[in-house]
Amino acid sequence: MQKIRSGTLAALLLGSIVTPALPLGAAPTDVAMIRDAGLKDEVAWQFVEGLSTEVGPRPAGTPQEARAREWAIARLTALGFTNVRAEPYLMPVWQRGREEARILSPFPQNLVVAGLGNSASTPSSGIEGELVYFPTLASLEAAPEASLKGKIAFVDHAMQATQDGSSYGYFGATRRQGPSVASRKGASAILIRSIGTDHHRQPHSGVQMWADGVRPIPAAALSIPDAEQLARILARGKPVRLRLTLLSRMLKDQPSGNVLAEIPGSDPEAGVVVAACHLDSWDQGTGAIDDASGCGIITAAALLVGKAGAPRRTIRLLMAGAEEVGGNGARAYFDAHGKEPHAMAMESDFGADRVWRIDFKLPEGHDALARRLSTGLAPLGIAASRSAAGGGADIEPLVKAGVPVVDLQQDGTRYFDIHHTSDDTLDKIDKAQLQQNVAAWAVALFEIANAPETLAVK
Repeated sequence: MQKIRSGTLAALLLGSIVTPALPLGAAPTDVAMIRDAGLKDEVAWQFVEGLSTEVGPRPAGTPQEARAREWAIARLTALGFTNVRAEPYLMPVWQRGREEARILSPFPQNLVVAGLGNSASTPSSGIEGELVYFPTLASLEAAPEASLKGKIAFVDHAMQATQDGSSYGYFGATRRQGPSVASRKGASAILIRSIGTDHHRQPHSGVQMWADGVRPIPAAALSIPDAEQLARILARGKPVRLRLTLLSRMLKDQPSGNVLAEIPGSDPEAGVVVAACHLDSWDQGTGAIDDASGCGIITAAALLVGKAGAPRRTIRLLMAGAEEVGGNGARAYFDAHGKEPHAMAMESDFGADRVWRIDFKLPEGHDALARRLSTGLAPLGIAASRSAAGGGADIEPLVKAGVPVVDLQQDGTRYFDIHHTSDDTLDKIDKAQLQQNVAAWAVALFEIANAPETLAVK
């Protein structure tokens, strides 16, 4: 695959970085020192602050995402990483336009909406239709075929906050599958209650993919207060008529790409440890928690390991592109590197709040490595679980290929208050919790990269 390197932006950034490059500074030499250094780290904050301020929103396949790649290459090069490069690919891009919703009767008023990724566009004048209420996705699925012809479906499926974010998988199906189900029932459009846990008047965006053979229809998320307002109006028992305007377009063959950088290892046969995040974001906020924070965390942690001396295994940062719209970057990485020996895959993509649990998916007979990791993380308040690690979207192809996985599970109690909204901004990051993440990741990467066990998967 063709590789491109940074241009003039790198030179501009070099003078603004205050963190020393990798070879400089005091070098931590054991787990305790690395852990303590992580709790005082400034690199992660500087990375998140810089990316969210100097680039801002980074929708996949757009010039803003390209600027993020240039920015990341310049920053990683200045910090002392090696083999820093972008690996480009092409992809289709859904582009958001004007978005409006208005109740026409019985109680005229505006609603706050955001189109879901890959939504069909309405005409510029919008569409009108009677609203049909469904309390859950299951009730929409149970509706008779063709029963929604010419009507607008509304699914009011409330998500609850959980520490481990486990409710997202269940409630998120309303966003991921609801539009296809509504189209099959004949609906002219669908509105869903945002897949979130806040009560701010801001809708949560997110991608959905049309099922095979389904006609795309306009699809949007209502802010949670607006969804509750709409439910109260419907409960009055009068027909509700609504006008929906969702303008969008699809662009073919737009450039995206991944950014890779490495801390070289001393034993090429021992395999690569992949630490992943994603550079793209939705367009409403500045992508601070999703996922500039993850990229800052893995960058800072890998630097701390590198300062301790060359690890046995190469640590490779994968800052994936186009995660938000379907994991294009993950597939491009696997296509380019899937045949290389990989010893471990890890991902940081759940905000910046503290790590509280570690999950494992290791080869049989690697209990000693799990114990070393658990021991090193225990002083940070992190406990080992019996749940199998599953990784995330940016490493999914590696996980499916059998690469071992370790998950450092973050506290997700407030994550879905912010996720995919205009509130995803730098002020939501707690610096002390961000540093705890760096410490945890540094300990894990140090132990894994230097583990004497055989881990590499061919």
